[in-house]
Amino acid sequence: MTALRQRKGSRGKEPPLGVSEFQSQQSNCCTDHHPEKILHGDWSWGAIIWTSVGWSVAVGLGLLCCIYVATLHENDLWFSNIKEVEREISFRTECGLYYSYYKQMLLAPSIQEGLSDLIHDNLTESKRTINLLQRMNIYQEVFLSVLYRLLPIQSYLEPVYFYIYTVFSLQAVYVIALYLTAWLLSGSWLAGALAGVWYILNRVDTTRVEFTISLRENWSLPFLALQVTAITCYLRPQLTALQQKVMVWLMYVTTLCFCLTWQFNQFILLVQALIIYTLDCADFITTTQVTTLYLVQVSGLLSVWLLQFCNSMVLGSLVLSFIVAVLFIRHFQSGLKTGSLPVRLGKLLLHSAMVLLLTLTINYLTKKALQLRSDEHIFKFIKSKFALGPTRDFDASLYLCEEAFGLLPLDTLERLAGTLLLYPYIFTLLLLSGTLAVAALQKLSRTKVGSVEEKKGAGEGRAVAFRPDVAYNVLHTLFFGLLAFSTMRMKYIWTGHMCAVAAYGVCGTELWTLLLNTLRCNSKVMLRLVRYAVPLAMIACLYFKFWPKLMEELSELREFYDPDTVELMTWISTKTPKRAVFAGSMQLLAGIKLCTGRVLTNHPHYEDKDLRERTRQVYQVYARRSPEEIHDILRAAGADYVVLENSICYERRHRRGCRLRDLLDLANGHIMDGSGENELDLVPASHPRFCEAIKTEAAAYTALFNLTFQNKTFHVYRVKKKRKKSAKSSSEPSASP
Repeated sequence: MTALRQRKGSRGKEPPLGVSEFQSQQSNCCTDHHPEKILHGDWSWGAIIWTSVGWSVAVGLGLLCCIYVATLHENDLWFSNIKEVEREISFRTECGLYYSYYKQMLLAPSIQEGLSDLIHDNLTESKRTINLLQRMNIYQEVFLSVLYRLLPIQSYLEPVYFYIYTVFSLQAVYVIALYLTAWLLSGSWLAGALAGVWYILNRVDTTRVEFTISLRENWSLPFLALQVTAITCYLRPQLTALQQKVMVWLMYVTTLCFCLTWQFNQFILLVQALIIYTLDCADFITTTQVTTLYLVQVSGLLSVWLLQFCNSMVLGSLVLSFIVAVLFIRHFQSGLKTGSLPVRLGKLLLHSAMVLLLTLTINYLTKKALQLRSDEHIFKFIKSKFALGPTRDFDASLYLCEEAFGLLPLDTLERLAGTLLLYPYIFTLLLLSGTLAVAALQKLSRTKVGSVEEKKGAGEGRAVAFRPDVAYNVLHTLFFGLLAFSTMRMKYIWTGHMCAVAAYGVCGTELWTLLLNTLRCNSKVMLRLVRYAVPLAMIACLYFKFWPKLMEELSELREFYDPDTVELMTWISTKTPKRAVFAGSMQLLAGIKLCTGRVLTNHPHYEDKDLRERTRQVYQVYARRSPEEIHDILRAAGADYVVLENSICYERRHRRGCRLRDLLDLANGHIMDGSGENELDLVPASHPRFCEAIKTEAAAYTALFNLTFQNKTFHVYRVKKKRKKSAKSSSEPSASP
């Protein structure tokens, strides 16, 4: 058990006074069956067999999760039996937009022409040519399309199945990453098995991949989980120099893949950088480790910046400004970790204030120099969410009114408790957080010595007091847990890691050492008995409780049914010019792009200021504006057709004040529909709501718009070109069912 205490160059000093026997147990946790045990030279048959069984269970659980979500997707849509247009419509909202580029690459005459079309795209935004590889995170679609072209699988595997099976396979990677994290922390692969089982049973709260396949987070979160596993391994003691280099490269590759596949990567990395900063301030990890972790983040971001054709949004990210500020100030504050507890706390407060000030300064100057405004809608949302700014901003209100960006519902905790996940997680988190706080105070109270030898001894003491890998994972789950509670959509980052932390609590030594000491029956035999018996009992309990429910869920067969949208897409494909430009809601236009290949005025990828402004203008079709104003707006965007949706015009899904028409009324300074209070400065509109009034076919509307298609859900109008008054306006025959 003393092996974990020895580090390269250490003189084996005793841990500092005040470190309890519990903390020593924590640092020496379960070294019997770590996955890297063989790498440390233990080639006994027992170690080889036990490790092989652990890896086999990891792969088995990963494949089980992959097959599970794939079966749910098939059963929910009867995907194998529906028409191609129905398959494409099932890629809802922005998922359809991303998948359309995979389809576009496959339909291109060659890979080179396909890439050229993406770099010089004039179909996604009318009257504009944009570089899609710079604007959007679609390298995964490019990679898959190239791979599908090169592999000899076209004769027996359709392109859509190659795409969705790849995404489902990433769920297997996700489960294996959580499994390895729990195994590394606890020393028992039973912890990994328990983490994998919990992830699958809590599918509703851990993933939504089966119905949002192309969503960027479904590509990126498995790589984030792998990165956390690599960080956990990197922070473990007794790694050789070669193993450390391997871990650094793994951290870089996983960080790069994570950042390349999700546009919100900078905000996740910012939280991670704050975790590293906290560990550094509390002296849990060495200066070399801190610098390495920061540089891995910077290298990943700069690599993405290059791959995305020098995307200015990366250089203007807060996380990059923060890391530069931290490294710059720390370089000139060599005495930060010296002095008594009050002195060190004062220095840390001053240091943090300076870092914050320099971060904001660097970020402000960078955005000014680059004229960057692509991500300002996110900061408007954050300000409005915490009542720090105006709430009438249209872009911020779009986010605030969506349930996914609200607070975490309490029924989430009820579901997590129902699978026996929440209770061990809370106990583990409380215990480790308390221990972490005590260890941090001990370190801050300890006078920092200057000699190299004493520093090495102090580093040895740190390893005994609280393992750095455990400290990182505790802060990771705390920080992302707070993020999940503030914004429900971010719960998918938290709940997966939550499974690993809870499994570590059940299979590690911390909870059991405390409990057995309280009962005065602590011994190595008893500790090992409960560490293996309890997780096995929990897995057996979960099996008997949930296996029948899983089988019942998998036996439920549904079928895709959206005849109105199918009819609309078929009409557009057959009755409109191939270069026709369509205006409408972001979500519907993404489907039109995928199913018909027509040109769009706007789309759901919202990370561009000009596009956001155009979207707000196009959405005026649901506001109270005159037909002349709407016509001018649509013609300015190059629209030939506008699609009006009854579900938006007469929306009832959101409460008053959050319906799209309400957001537009507020932004325009108009009184909202329906009974209820209105702010005093709002005034009645001088025109009726356009989406309702145009259906009256009054002369003012028919002079500018011509109904060309309608069904129960959609009305499509051709936007006429303005002509002289003497000219007779021609009309197209209405195509109605």
